[in-house]
Amino acid sequence: MKVSIIGAGMSGLTAGCYLQLNGFETEIFEKHAIPGGLCTSWHKNGYTIDGCIHWILGSDTGSSFNKMWTEILDMKKIEFVNHDIRIEVEVKNTKDRHGSNVFKLYTNLDRLHGYLLDLSPEDKKPIDELIKSMRIMQKFDLPPVMDELPFVQSMIRGIKMTRYLEFLYWFLKLKNETNYTFAKKLKSPFLRESFELLYDGNEVNILVVTMPLSCFDKKSAGYPIGGSLEFAKKVEQSYLALGGKIHYKTPVKKILVEGDTAKGLLVRNDVKHYSDVILSASDWHFTVFDLLDGKFTNKHMLELRDLKKLEVFYSIVHLGFGIADELKDQPHFSRYPLKEDLILPDGTKYDRLEVHVYNYDKTMAPAGKSAVVVSFYTKNGEWWLDLRKNNRPEYRKVKKEFTEKIIGLLDERLGGIKDKLEMSDMATPATVYRYTNNWKGSTQGWLPGKNLLAPSPVGFTLPGLKNFYFSSHWNQPGGGLPIAIKTGRDVTKVICKAAKKKFSTQPKV
Repeated sequence: MKVSIIGAGMSGLTAGCYLQLNGFETEIFEKHAIPGGLCTSWHKNGYTIDGCIHWILGSDTGSSFNKMWTEILDMKKIEFVNHDIRIEVEVKNTKDRHGSNVFKLYTNLDRLHGYLLDLSPEDKKPIDELIKSMRIMQKFDLPPVMDELPFVQSMIRGIKMTRYLEFLYWFLKLKNETNYTFAKKLKSPFLRESFELLYDGNEVNILVVTMPLSCFDKKSAGYPIGGSLEFAKKVEQSYLALGGKIHYKTPVKKILVEGDTAKGLLVRNDVKHYSDVILSASDWHFTVFDLLDGKFTNKHMLELRDLKKLEVFYSIVHLGFGIADELKDQPHFSRYPLKEDLILPDGTKYDRLEVHVYNYDKTMAPAGKSAVVVSFYTKNGEWWLDLRKNNRPEYRKVKKEFTEKIIGLLDERLGGIKDKLEMSDMATPATVYRYTNNWKGSTQGWLPGKNLLAPSPVGFTLPGLKNFYFSSHWNQPGGGLPIAIKTGRDVTKVICKAAKKKFSTQPKV
């Protein structure tokens, strides 16, 4: 049985691997010249600018995601860096009891526990409960790998199992907790401000903080040396080794439908490719409303299109710099307050700067030098798309002027780097959209709501359309690489069931 897959991003590549493992003949059609989609890096003047991975959930044993990755990759051959400190946050209005205004989020839970208690012994009760919740998470296989069920259903079924009752108790206790509500429980003004700033001043569910930390502590959320594109290439190599085929520089124009059945793809130069099954691992909005002309929808999907139920994940303004200095003494990931508010060209206001120094990955820069990335998240992605489309000269001018402004701020922060600057590059939401078709230039899919275990807003199939499936980070709010591989695995199970095949995995050795 032949399956045509739209998109060689991580969703398409992982689904392709699982389909090949289960005896399907697959071909991937990709508009770009490289694999990875949003999981990407690019090169300029000898430097590498990374656009995606800060860590990979499941980089080592200790989580179900590691079990999934090892089904398609030899993870032991990939070198991972496990940071001692996830992020250093410089607060503006308070200092800790030792006189420092820098909060350090340690990845070792024992060290984090001791650090927090040292800063605020009077907050022992909420600190103990926070650390305990992460220790509880570490005792369970999350999400449980149940081959007959998709992601959320697997999670719910697993929690209902008797041995998951302890986790269920803590989940129910924390499901409405946020970094803000937790901060209110703290007596230390410094810790209160620090927790409020953990996500750049945004309020997020505390599980977004604790779940990754529970994996960091077990060395199962590492960064792969070489960055995002190199990791994507490893998945591509697995897919090709399993017999899959990829057509690069081959954008899909339409999904060919006869009656109520998907039959094939119309690609560039109006070439037609027919197959038994179509799997779109591309953008949800592009798939449903462009490739299929919005013909296979329902009220729920139209509400998603009109953003009546969920918001689209943030877009990003991403600046990369090459500096002729190792920057050894700089934290690898930090956020600090600015003297004056910074206004992005699209109108978004920032009072802090987020700086990522790749001084721990020597492959990102020539010897003795460092790659640095500064990122800004924005909900005004369409402003950039419209500007590039309607006024290209102004778009270039805006990018140049904003880059120069950030260089000035970095020069102040990093101790005079203007004379050492060898490369600069700026990507915008328009860049993201141009290479990936991701709706509104979003960096992922849907923003997660308050209920992290809410049913998926996007299913694996479309109403009224046969022989068609959909799998990507749009299937689950939050998105990211964990969702990409999990939905790729789950959609393969669904396709296997329809084809009366028993789903199986063959971990790559």
